[in-house]
Amino acid sequence: MNAALVAVLLSLVSACAYAAAAVAQERLAARASGAGPLRMLASGAWWWAVALNASAALLHVVALKYGPLTVVQPLGALTLVAAVPLGARLAGRRVSAIEWRGTGLTLLGLGALLLTASGPAPDDVLSVPEALTVSGATAALIGVLSRPGARPGLRHATASGIASGVASALTQTVTVAVTDRSGPLLSVQVVGVALLVAAFAAGGLLLSQTAYRGGLGAPLAVVTLANPVAAAVIGLSLLGERLRGGAGGVLLALAGAALAAWGVLQLSRATPERTGTAAAPAFAAPVPAAPEPEEPGTAATVPAPRRPGPGHLTRL
Repeated sequence: MNAALVAVLLSLVSACAYAAAAVAQERLAARASGAGPLRMLASGAWWWAVALNASAALLHVVALKYGPLTVVQPLGALTLVAAVPLGARLAGRRVSAIEWRGTGLTLLGLGALLLTASGPAPDDVLSVPEALTVSGATAALIGVLSRPGARPGLRHATASGIASGVASALTQTVTVAVTDRSGPLLSVQVVGVALLVAAFAAGGLLLSQTAYRGGLGAPLAVVTLANPVAAAVIGLSLLGERLRGGAGGVLLALAGAALAAWGVLQLSRATPERTGTAAAPAFAAPVPAAPEPEEPGTAATVPAPRRPGPGHLTRL
């Protein structure tokens, strides 16, 4: 089977797992909006989300072995596409028209990107100085975006997407170096870059959990867009990846990226439709019965007011 096709299939399954993890994280953040990180660690739902993220990350790592960053990373936009129907299903509603439109635009843009970015299996890796330079610049940028005192929101989502994109680029270096039989299995390069991958992956996960406190749509959209941008910058500038088709291929890739970004923004701005009538609460207070109509010709008996006796206080 073609290596690029294997990378695409693995990326599809990985995106679905990431979508399930994102929905689980958003629901957990909504239930415990004021909880700190230590309290999150004591929640079983948190660890289920971590397990889903770990499974998706493992599939993503294998996909990076068979496909270049410019192919694998844009497919991460399918995370938002899969999260929309999944979130709607859990919320008990139907997918809205704008959500379907955003899904179509995203898929169309990704198709254009795949036509230009399809390439052979990766064989270039980052050197230790390059990995340290990229990591230092990324850590400084993340520190600025998620500085203490900043409200959780799109800045944290941007930092999460950048951290995840850089972690993917570093992961590709690890996978290619480990599977290269010409060198030692656990060299200084492999161990050092693997530690950087773990740090950026964990940071991206915690930053996304913080960003989801304000909802799922817009933060997940920003994460989805920032991730492939960060990875593509590294792949095109340091790993020798190229777009096919010359100038025409570059224009097609830019058009596809614009369509995918437009679709993702449509998905993030979609307002869920409310279908059906609201269900009555399970423990609603009983409604008092209406008085029966009186028969004609009969007068209602009104009890005579009692006069307050001695020692009885009347409240005004």
